Amino acid sequence: MPQRRAVPTLTTLCLQNLAQHMQSLWVKDYSDNYLDEYEFRFLVGPFNDLACGLVQELLQLLGTSRRLSRAALHLLLLPHLRQLSLRPCPALVNNALGHLIVLRCQGLTVLDLGGCGRLSPSVLVDLAEGLPHLSRLGLAHTQANVQVLSAVGSCCHHLRELDVTGCKKVTPRALRHLGYDRLARTPGCPALRVLLARDLEHTGDGDMVAAVAFLLLALPCLEVLAHSALPDALRLLHSQQLDGTEDSEGFPSLKELVQGRGAAAEGAPLTLPLRQLEEVEEDVLSTVHAVCPQAEEVSVWLGDNPGPSGLRELPGWKSLSRVTLGCSGRHGRAVAEVLPLAQGLGTRLHTLTLHGFSCRDPLSLSTLLSSCPGLQSFSAELEVPPDPHTHDEPPEEPPAPPPRWATDLLPRGLPRLQSFSLTLAGPVPAAHRPVLSSTLASLLCEAPQLQTLRLLAVPFPLDSVLEPALARPALRELRELSLAESRVSAGSVWLLLGSDGPLRRLDLSRCPDIHRRDYDSFLQTVRKQWLDLDITWE
Repeated sequence: MPQRRAVPTLTTLCLQNLAQHMQSLWVKDYSDNYLDEYEFRFLVGPFNDLACGLVQELLQLLGTSRRLSRAALHLLLLPHLRQLSLRPCPALVNNALGHLIVLRCQGLTVLDLGGCGRLSPSVLVDLAEGLPHLSRLGLAHTQANVQVLSAVGSCCHHLRELDVTGCKKVTPRALRHLGYDRLARTPGCPALRVLLARDLEHTGDGDMVAAVAFLLLALPCLEVLAHSALPDALRLLHSQQLDGTEDSEGFPSLKELVQGRGAAAEGAPLTLPLRQLEEVEEDVLSTVHAVCPQAEEVSVWLGDNPGPSGLRELPGWKSLSRVTLGCSGRHGRAVAEVLPLAQGLGTRLHTLTLHGFSCRDPLSLSTLLSSCPGLQSFSAELEVPPDPHTHDEPPEEPPAPPPRWATDLLPRGLPRLQSFSLTLAGPVPAAHRPVLSSTLASLLCEAPQLQTLRLLAVPFPLDSVLEPALARPALRELRELSLAESRVSAGSVWLLLGSDGPLRRLDLSRCPDIHRRDYDSFLQTVRKQWLDLDITWE
């Protein structure tokens, strides 16, 4: 399945050569003569003629090879640079470098400063004010505060994506400044579509809920707002009980903003263009649906109570295609409870993720997969409880010869599936294993576009599950395979190594039937045949 390593392109070889010689020539000259003279603008070298994308690729190459230094970073801050990510090297980023970015790279449209905590708020303000063309700005885990977000809201008129995750100085007041320019009396960041604001310091839950509601109303194009207070803010707006939410610092009230959104008449429904909703409790789904009817992705926390629930609300979302369901109670909900949802969405459902569910009926997994043939990605962490009608099982003995499982449990197949991940928690009763094995065998044979496959902590042998797909062969597009903590033999791995396909990553971590001698043999074959394959084992 793995392919031979491709011959490096001429572009790659040139960049590698440039990275190899930068330290001994241009970086050394710059360090010796100009490093601390921040008014010095340029040093002529071959990197000056590189296109924007190649400069970014060279920065990445220097970073991965641990050759990126402060001097090399200075040299590559070129005027024609359009995208710059400093997330891989936060230790090299200081206030002087921030000033240098403003001085040299005023054409930047993408800037990621995630984790660069040494940049002071005043320098972050200078960056927001001095880079007017930014469309994407990453400030996660920085010293961003009210002054920084005020500058972003006032100056970054083309900004479409902003990340302030983990910024502990971002308060409710800072969020209001982001959403509204008090001096111009206009919305801040009028083009903002994505705002990631997870893990902020909570200074009064009521203030934060009101601030999030303010953002939802003030930013007309907002489609994604990742914040834990979002469901409560949506509930507040749906109730339209907005008395007491006025602000004394010159910001418009929520009532005024609601009127500006065209819901001036009392009782008129308010709708927002949000496309992605996170951490929605099951009991508020109907409220959230009423305010956000255009949602395409939603993650829901379910309680312990089975039976009729808010899940019935989900098929009513006409654009919904990505669903994540998690069980927050002590007892996991049964996979069978997801079937009406899958059947209601049908081919519209492209992504389904399940956390903490219980596979009490072994046929429920195959029935669920058969109900949504349009799936592109499926991920589930399932517990298979013991069958109360069976007695304690004797220790398992390996079957001889290995069984041949049915591969027709998915009659319509999964023609668009690209990613499949299944984690099984705890032992699997013997009565469940044949059906689960046949389900997995059917999946591997009937998913021709599968690129990523993860079968994690599967306690029963997978050799007979993999065999039908390898015999056809069916896994022609597989690029990543993880069998961590699962039972698979060295023989199946050799079949994988001998088949055709683009496999590049194989994870055999903590597989009980793979030993050191097997791993060494795999690596020797990869080296001898010059295969482009990374194998992990421990």
